Formats: sequence, C-alpha cells, structure tokens
Amino acid sequence: MINLTIPKKIRTYIPQDLQIEWENLEPILNELLSRPINNVNELEQWLKDKNELEAALEEDFAWRYIRMSCDTANEELVKNFQYFAMEIEPKISPIANQLNQKFNDSPFIDELDQDEFFVYIRAIRKALEIYREENVDLLTKLQVAQQKYQATTGAMSVTINGEEYTLEQAANFIKDTDRQVRQQAWETIQQRRLVDKDDLNLLFDELIVMRHQVALNANFENYRDYMFQALGRFDYTPQDCYLFHEAIEKKIVPILKEQAEKRAELLGLEVLKPWDMDVSTTGKAALKPFKNGTELIDKSIECFNAIDPKLGQMLSIMKANNLFDVESRKGKAPGGYNYPLAETGAPFIFMNSANSLRDLTTMVHEGGHAIHTFLTANLELNDFKHCPSEVAELASMSMELISMDNWNIYFDNEEDLIRAKKEQLIDVLKTLPWVAVIDQFQHWIYTNPGHNPADREEAFKQIYNRFGAGFTNWDGLEKEFGNVWQKQLHLYEVPFYYIEYAIAQLGAIAIWKNYKENPHKALHQYLEALSLGYTKPINEIYETAGIKFDFSPEYIEQLASFVKDELHKLG
Repeated sequence: MINLTIPKKIRTYIPQDLQIEWENLEPILNELLSRPINNVNELEQWLKDKNELEAALEEDFAWRYIRMSCDTANEELVKNFQYFAMEIEPKISPIANQLNQKFNDSPFIDELDQDEFFVYIRAIRKALEIYREENVDLLTKLQVAQQKYQATTGAMSVTINGEEYTLEQAANFIKDTDRQVRQQAWETIQQRRLVDKDDLNLLFDELIVMRHQVALNANFENYRDYMFQALGRFDYTPQDCYLFHEAIEKKIVPILKEQAEKRAELLGLEVLKPWDMDVSTTGKAALKPFKNGTELIDKSIECFNAIDPKLGQMLSIMKANNLFDVESRKGKAPGGYNYPLAETGAPFIFMNSANSLRDLTTMVHEGGHAIHTFLTANLELNDFKHCPSEVAELASMSMELISMDNWNIYFDNEEDLIRAKKEQLIDVLKTLPWVAVIDQFQHWIYTNPGHNPADREEAFKQIYNRFGAGFTNWDGLEKEFGNVWQKQLHLYEVPFYYIEYAIAQLGAIAIWKNYKENPHKALHQYLEALSLGYTKPINEIYETAGIKFDFSPEYIEQLASFVKDELHKLG
C-alpha cells in the first residue's frame, strides 16, 4: 500500500506552533540579525535557520492567497490576505534587506561551495542593489490593489438560455457547431466584460502610476528596466525580446495564417469572426475528456502513472491531502495556478474547469509545475526552489506535450484522441504570437507611463494586428477588439511575467522532440533538470534537460517545422 500522507515538517529553529503575527516574528528576525557568525559552518547554519523562517512565512502567505482566490466574495478571507500584505510584509521587508546585507558582508561567503551558491549569491546582490526603503509601502499598496482584479473578474457571470454561468463555463458555447449559438455566447461574454471595462482601466491606471514610481525610486528610467532586474533576467535583454517578437512574426504567424485559411475553408466561411476560432472544423461537438472535476483528477493521476508511476504518486498524494480545487464557480478567481507550499513540500493546484479540452491541458500543465515542486522539495534552501519562470514554465509546458502519448486515458475512441492532439499542437503554435503581443504591449505600457486608456487601447490594437489579431475579422467589433487585453490576468497581477511562456514553449517542443526519439532518456533528462531547482543558471538547466536556451529565428523555424510535421502525421 502506497503511503499518501505528507510527513509533518519538524522545525529545529522556530517554534513548531509559531503563529504568524508580528510580535512573534520580530524576536526571531532580531536574533538572526544580531547572531555572530565566526566561520563558514556557522554561516551555513544561519542560512538554514533563516530559510526555516522564510519557508514558514511563505506557506502561511500561500494559504491566505489560495483561500482568498477560492472564494473572492468572502470578506474574512480577503482580510486575512490583506493582514499579511499590510501588517507583516512591510515590517519584514527592511529586515530581510538587512539580513541580505549581513550575508553579503560575511567574510566567509567565499568559503561556501561556489558552484552550489553562485546563483543564490548573484540574486542576493541584485536584490540589495535595487532595494529602496521608500518602495516598501508602495509595493504593499500594489499587492493589495492587484487583488481587486480577482474580485472584479471573479464576480463576472452571464445568463445563457435562462441558466447562469461563469465566463469559463460560458466559453463552452463558443465551441458549438451552430454558428448563431456561438456568436450569441461570444457577444454575451464580451458585453459582460465591457460592463467592468472602465473600472478595470481605472485600476490599471492606478497600478501603472505606482509601478512607475517604484522604478523611479530605484533609479530606473522606467518600470520595464526595473522589472528586468527584479526578475533576475541575467540571460537576455529587452532588445532580445524585440528580436524574439520579430522572429515569431516571421516564422510562426504565416503558419497560423495558413491554418486559419484552412479553417475558413472547412467551415465554409468567407471570413472568420472571433466566435469561429474554437469550434471544431470536423463539424462535431466540442471534445469532453472528462465529466467533472473528480474524474479530471483521477484520469490525470492515471495519465501521470502511465508516464512514470512516481509522477502519478505525486498527484495521488495531492488528492489524498485535498490539494486541488479544480471546478469553475461564481466568486472564484479566474485562471489557474500551482502554488508550492514551502514547508509541506507539496503544492496546491487551483483552476476553473468547465469540462473542456483546454481544462485537460491546464491540468497537465499545472501537474508539470506540481512535479517540479515535489522534485525540489528537499533542496537545502528555500531560495534554491524559487525557479525563474523560464524554467518553471518549461516544467509545465513540456508535460502538456509529453502527456499526449497517454491521452487515450481521457478519450474512448481514436478519432477523438487524434482531434485532441491536433488541437493541442495548433494551440502550442498559437501561444507564441499571443505571448509576443502581451510582452510587446507591456514594453509599450511601461516605457510610455504617461499614456491614457484610449492610447493604451490603440497601442494594443496595433500590436495585436501585427501578430494576426487572432487571425479573425474584427469589423464592427471595435470596442471588444480594444478590450481583449483585459482578460490577461498577468497584466494586472504579475507584470512582465509572460515572455517566459514563449521561451519555455520552444524548450518544451525541443524536450518533446527528444521524447519522441527516446522517451526514457528524454524523461530522465527532463526530471534531472527540474531537480536542480535554481541552483544553476538557466542555460545550464536547459542543457541538463537535453535542449538549448535559444530563441533565434533559425531555432524557432526548426521547432515549428517539427510541430508542422507532427500535425501532418495526424492527418
């Protein structure tokens, strides 16, 4: 019998029953600040003790965020989150900076294993460089303000055929074979989004002002340049991003344009409208890979078991410990995430399933993140587990593709299975231009901080048009077209976190290519790379995975050709 219990973390430095309140935390932080460090062994022990406190704080914050996003209408849960954001974090932040300084000033830092600690030391020094005390209050205000997006979008619902649906649930009607049904559903969803358009624009204006001030306080010209440093982007520059956008425009957009023309022909349409892009060109109803959230979890465990029993066991542990909330409902925050629990060593998966193929890919995507969490759980320091998104998203996006060999678990017949794989591969290619749109839009937003909502809308339209505008005709839908960007949660809550999806998508295709050629070797390399956490630079982690950290036009073309060939094989 497999043991599915998660062992309780035994604390050796902080009290086992520590309540996360400032009066309990202050003495611990002061002890770490004042403790003498006389040799490298004492420095290592100090790091471990500091790490134990950080893990406890991270997990406490994680649960506050998770519970709030599961029920955005619950004022008590919102207050609990805000308490940490407003009463704990602002007081910890200056001391955390002093602790970083204490570490950096230690004469024994050079006696640490430089191979193991190189990335960590680099990150600490960058954090010290951009820290400003005047930003503590601003960052707190930002964290609280950002959550208003969840509350606003979580409350959105529409009525179709006399029934109330969340927007995620209503999106299933856009896959209906009856064009009138899907047009009506699409228009109903967009009208609901437009109700809150002005409020969300005001919120975004507020966020931009604060973010720009954070950058100015830290002596940066703009928030874009500040965030490149804050995110630890040591391996590429803004200019590299522009070149990446250009490569996607030249190498990926033509393939998708071709696919769109083929779609129009198969659907018998002169022009494609936004409500024509998700319906199956086979004339058949949308795929239903599972009936409900429980079945989605169970089938995903079976799928991961088929890849490797150790992977299935990880998801089984999560199920046994109630670490899933997968079904869409009113009042729940939008989107999906895998939230690592720093002390527990397991994650929580949150998503908004409406029983669609997209939900299947979301689950295996978040499942890839979950595996990453388990594989890094025993790394010595918490910071070793904080992977940059270029690595974190490699874990998840690779699993979307690797898992496809076992999607027969979700589909009863070969025809549906082939359909699902084709739709997934087209989505893989569609990801790249949308990421380029959102990334370039963010570059424009933060290098033009004085803009107004009308300027922003116009800039978005121009950028979106450059990358195909979803390969649809938007005539007569100008309001909806200019508002498409508001659906992207990242713009509100995690600014500048998006280009990583495109970088990781290329890496995932390369891992999948290796997997098709030698499954055992590719899976081993993939898991080895994830097990490193962030103890190596990004390029070395990609090398361990058996792939290149590369987003040149030549590499994009090579990988896109591979995906095209795989699509061709499916018929």
